[in-house]
Amino acid sequence: MPLEIVTVPCLSDNYAYLANDPATGATMVVDVPEAAAILNALAEREWHASHILITHHHDDHIAGVRALAAATGARVIGAAADAHRLPHLDEAVAPGDTIRIGMFEGRVIDVSGHTIGHVAYYFPDAGAVFTADSLMALGCGRVFEGTPAMMWDSLSRLAALPPETLVYSGHEYAQSNARFALTIEPDNPALISRANAIAEARNAGRPTVPTTLSHELATNPFLRANLPGVKELIGMPGASDAEAFAEIRGRKDRF
Repeated sequence: MPLEIVTVPCLSDNYAYLANDPATGATMVVDVPEAAAILNALAEREWHASHILITHHHDDHIAGVRALAAATGARVIGAAADAHRLPHLDEAVAPGDTIRIGMFEGRVIDVSGHTIGHVAYYFPDAGAVFTADSLMALGCGRVFEGTPAMMWDSLSRLAALPPETLVYSGHEYAQSNARFALTIEPDNPALISRANAIAEARNAGRPTVPTTLSHELATNPFLRANLPGVKELIGMPGASDAEAFAEIRGRKDRF
């Protein structure tokens, strides 16, 4: 039976995720911007949170962790490297570690750059990766604590996952990200089509996540910084991949 994943809008533009294993009833929550929205979503489905997975320490991802853990008794899991900035962890994990939610095994991936100690959670049997503020739909997180080279390495790790992987990111930024992406590759037909689909989805009030890694590889300028054609378009034909990524990230910061 597949892992059933539900997108929960929180705050103004955040997403949390519920993932339920029907075979065991185990339910994980990935990030908790606020507890009330998640408790309501759990109650609607008659699911009980057994695990809370934290991706990084920013308040819009952890503000509701203590309240949700107190209400449900869920086991809180987060990165050992970030533990000093997270709510109390029942399990501190490191990149390469595995975690089990019911019948599903997940792998912890280091995606530092946006913050140091940011992790993603990849569940191969579910074909899903929870990336929060690392890889996003048509974008990536701003580099606050790491370096552009560090962020490029993190995105490269995610880009190496199977292309059919579903990417569950932490915010609804796709429409603004699409506008920026078109300044980098204005003639990319896949990007033009995707930008139109995103506009249609947002006009209808639908979320743009999850996306697929294959869509990101075809349209996301931050994952395409290694391509000679993209380097030509940004005027850096001889640049390293990390240098090209840094230029694109800088342009997005000023966009």
